[in-house]
Amino acid sequence: VPLQAYGGGLVQAGDSLRLSCAASGRTLSMYAMGWFRQAPGKEREFVACISRSQYYADSVKGRFTISRDNAKNTVYLQMNSLKPEDTAVYYCAADSMGLGGYYARRYDYWGQGTQVTVSS
Repeated sequence: VPLQAYGGGLVQAGDSLRLSCAASGRTLSMYAMGWFRQAPGKEREFVACISRSQYYADSVKGRFTISRDNAKNTVYLQMNSLKPEDTAVYYCAADSMGLGGYYARRYDYWGQGTQVTVSS
């Protein structure tokens, strides 16, 4: 499933951004979808996922919201109260088994990433 993530940018601490992940060719409604991020010099880490429920990393809980619009075949990551430590390349991913979860290896398909930079 080709995935395209977009919506990143340069913002100030406290600002908001909404990332989008769109798919072409297949419907995402049966996939579990996740967002991961990777900061320079760090490993890729889990941010949020949505299957039957939504799950979040502790570091973003209460600030980020993952949602999906099946009619638009798009998954979103609403990011509020952004902090400089949120700076990273954000990737969306799809799990064809529909389970999702915290582990990147569960996901079959990955988008190309979109840069989010939060200045202090």
